[in-house]
Amino acid sequence: MPALLIDGKAIAEQIRGELAPRVAELTAAGRRPGLAAVIVGDDPGSAIYVRNKAKACAEIGVHSEVIRLPGETPEAEVLAVLEGLNARPDIHGILVQQPFPEHVHADRVVRAVHPAKDVDCFHPENVGALLLGTPRFLPATPAGVVELLVRSGNTPDGRHVVILGRSNIVGKPLAAMLMQKRAGANATVTVCHSASRDLARLAASADILVAAIGQPRFVTADLVREGAVVIDVGINRIPDASAKSGSRVVGDVDFEAVREKAAAITPVPGGVGPMTIAMLLRNTVRAAQASQP
Repeated sequence: MPALLIDGKAIAEQIRGELAPRVAELTAAGRRPGLAAVIVGDDPGSAIYVRNKAKACAEIGVHSEVIRLPGETPEAEVLAVLEGLNARPDIHGILVQQPFPEHVHADRVVRAVHPAKDVDCFHPENVGALLLGTPRFLPATPAGVVELLVRSGNTPDGRHVVILGRSNIVGKPLAAMLMQKRAGANATVTVCHSASRDLARLAASADILVAAIGQPRFVTADLVREGAVVIDVGINRIPDASAKSGSRVVGDVDFEAVREKAAAITPVPGGVGPMTIAMLLRNTVRAAQASQP
């Protein structure tokens, strides 16, 4: 029997509906939540993500700005833009879209965003608080994964979660979240990566398997235990002559094969992607609530 489809679009819409009244209350009190996105260069994926973010902001009444800088913009100028956004009382969240051009150092950019406006949870101060179990914000994509699990009735509590990938954006923070002693976590977590031995055995031992490695259709059916829950974080563009654009987006999971074996699975697109934006909005609303009136 094919797996239950975990609909990220529907769950993200539910979360936006929960946020809208809070945005209205803050706006009425003179603290309309504001989110600024900074893009350096012309990466197509970044442009699509920021466009979707602006649309979601408008839907629930969050003020949204996009600052586009040419790819050759000096790093000092990028940092100056962030300094200006840090000082603006009408901007509560700052998103600096990666990847950056080679001459712009990610670590310097991440540290330049004020921790209270770091709604992506990349600043070392916020990462440390997350690991200690006292987060100011939850990182957007990992938080989206957890919400998908909990709201679809697949809570990670007491279960074995295997994460494929150890990036600072998904793998590491998701592991930190899931191991916390609280409801919606309390999982036994295994993180696999390029140096992991016997990957097939580890993956197939998972109650919940999260794929976040950036390799199209890497997770085949033989890597998945019968009845497991599979969360696909991957977004990969592959050639497709039948598509008008000449390409299409697939995940890190061989969806058609794995759905015949899993109990539940997220699609790509329409799974984790919409949840990332919903969690970013939630963090922006929290930042506005915590700001000085």
